[in-house]
Amino acid sequence: MHRHRRTALILSAATIAAAPLLTACGSKAHPGAAAVVGGDRITVAQLESRVNEVRDAQRAAIPDDAQYSQAIAKSGTLTRSTLHTMVLDEVLHRAATDAGVSVTRRDIQTMRAGLEQQAGGRKALEQGWLQQYSVAPARLDDSLRTEIEAQKLAKRLGADMNSPQGQALFWKALSAASKKLDIDLNPRYGTWDVDKNKRADSKTPWVREVSDSGAAAQEQQA
Repeated sequence: MHRHRRTALILSAATIAAAPLLTACGSKAHPGAAAVVGGDRITVAQLESRVNEVRDAQRAAIPDDAQYSQAIAKSGTLTRSTLHTMVLDEVLHRAATDAGVSVTRRDIQTMRAGLEQQAGGRKALEQGWLQQYSVAPARLDDSLRTEIEAQKLAKRLGADMNSPQGQALFWKALSAASKKLDIDLNPRYGTWDVDKNKRADSKTPWVREVSDSGAAAQEQQA
């Protein structure tokens, strides 16, 4: 399964390093929005719904209270990481569209069948992605679509994702897409420090700190 996740792992690991591509000052007024991407709102309610899907799936998979608490602690920054994922998915989709890349239902079915065989069945695959990537079972096909989109985009660009040069080429395409989308993050989820290439928490006193239930409020820095 890890072989198929190579591109997605690069996307995940590069989220903090490449996050300045999504630089937002939070100066725009978008009540109720966690982020605005290309004029489309990702509402706080939508974000919370996605987070709750993961928490509900974790609860169903881990009935033991102590083990569940440990799982929550490991994914304590789920709200912010989920928002980053939602935004990056939109950026990737725009870059893929600009490059003439599309994903079919057959593409998703083929990848899923292969991954299920490797993992030992549908349930094992769903639980594996929930534990490793915080993807709720209901969102697995969406995640696979993003994975395939990233792989196809890299191939279209001629970007070898095993090399620094290939990764730079890939992220250059995403940077161009993010600029077109004019991304604006709600400051309660932090801002991006372009110079230091890492996320900086918003210190605005009137912004209520948002955290998951019982979880740490701040993400660990890269």
